[in-house]
Amino acid sequence: MLKSSLTPIFSTFPAKPNYPRLLFRAINANLNTAPTVRQNASPNIFTTTQLAPTSAYIHLPFCRKRCYYCDFPIVALGSHSPTQTNDDDDPRISNYIQLLLREINASKVNFKSHQPLETVFFGGGTPSLVPPRLVSSILDLLRVKFGVTSDAEISMEMDPGTFDFRKMDDLMALGVNRVSLGVQAFQEELLKACGRAHGVKEVYEAIEMVKSCGVENWSSDLISSLPNQTPQMWEESLRLIIEAQPNHVSVYDLQVEQGTKFGTLYTPGEFPLPSDVQSAGFYRMASRMLSDAGYNHYEISSYCRDGFECKHNFTYWKNKPFYGFGLGSASYVNGMRFSRPKKMRGYIDFVQSLENGTADYTGDTNMDVRDLASDVVMLSLRTARGLDLKSFRCAFGNSFVASLCEAYKPYVESGHVLCLNEQRTVLTADEYNAILLDENNIGQGLAYIRLSDPDGFLLSNELISTAFGVISPRSLSFKCQLLLWFVLHLGYCCNIDRLVNRRL
Repeated sequence: MLKSSLTPIFSTFPAKPNYPRLLFRAINANLNTAPTVRQNASPNIFTTTQLAPTSAYIHLPFCRKRCYYCDFPIVALGSHSPTQTNDDDDPRISNYIQLLLREINASKVNFKSHQPLETVFFGGGTPSLVPPRLVSSILDLLRVKFGVTSDAEISMEMDPGTFDFRKMDDLMALGVNRVSLGVQAFQEELLKACGRAHGVKEVYEAIEMVKSCGVENWSSDLISSLPNQTPQMWEESLRLIIEAQPNHVSVYDLQVEQGTKFGTLYTPGEFPLPSDVQSAGFYRMASRMLSDAGYNHYEISSYCRDGFECKHNFTYWKNKPFYGFGLGSASYVNGMRFSRPKKMRGYIDFVQSLENGTADYTGDTNMDVRDLASDVVMLSLRTARGLDLKSFRCAFGNSFVASLCEAYKPYVESGHVLCLNEQRTVLTADEYNAILLDENNIGQGLAYIRLSDPDGFLLSNELISTAFGVISPRSLSFKCQLLLWFVLHLGYCCNIDRLVNRRL
């Protein structure tokens, strides 16, 4: 279990839904100056949000123990849980899977046209603790209920020490074709300091098993800004993961959460945790080393080799609908985000209500155009591709695009925001300013806006807040505020599901 307590180093968020003070200072600075978004948005943008989801996230909450930074909904099984289980399954696992199957089976599918699932992501928790035959029961029901394409990306988070060759082979036979390996660090003292259930020896064994079993599409997670972590340690972890040659790497910065052991021991920015400047140094080091090693920095926390972007997580970046099933998980269906209870008793009651027909999460079509615009901008700016101004203009109008470009002028001049033409050539600040002199020219010369790597990504909190102030300067609806807070803290791409399903 990692990502529930991790965010990019440029972000801060509370354990409860109080919005960051710094965030509101950035928003309030724009309240009295920026125009509102046009209300005559294209109906196509609403149609897109009503499409049937083609992605599903499955939350399997089981861990051997709770890590010291974790406040995610999990079930701790104990440090002696077997790697490979057969007929003597832990009843806590088998009972939960039955409850999960009941939820999936009782979920309504109210769409005029229905497409099979193209991605399935098993997150947690530590999904690799679940016996393959129980994983099979979930996939079988998904195929019956929704359909699953023959080439679907089926991902599973796996921790070192929780699987062996047999389990890996069994999972691959079921269709699991993408593995996200929770390495976190290559230093024994750091793993112990985090309360991880594995050591460095298990890390190397897990990497060898994944590669020997022929899993081509595998990812690895690393975490920076741990207590007493030095730049030398971070550099070593980056070097060793590069030598292991995963096709995808996710890099996160520690977020100290209230209610965790770290929350009682440490204060962010104070020793033995690094300062903000030191954390920024960790981020810049990761960007440089991974880019030099041939990895594309395609999202704030995510790097991959050509062709190995996480397809499932592009569901989020493109603001497409998705199903979520299981304890604490979230769905985005019909333009509505809906989360399940994070406590097991509440989740049991929810499933019962779903079966009785008294609970539903299919949402409605009464969406606010400003919320949609906020969603698109914030998600797009977390990616290297950035915001597609042409499609955004078609959906929300010229005046909003002009206002957004005007608000970003200082950041274009500072190099934190990059503006590109149709050929994705970066425009100079002078070229950019010349285009802005005539609103009608914006559509001719500008095609994309993106944040620079790494400095723009490091400043993304402020830059996205600025965009939000342009979109909704006078009326900060609760949903818009939640969207902004949520998106600013999507701390990773490879396993983004954990944070998506934690914060909604």
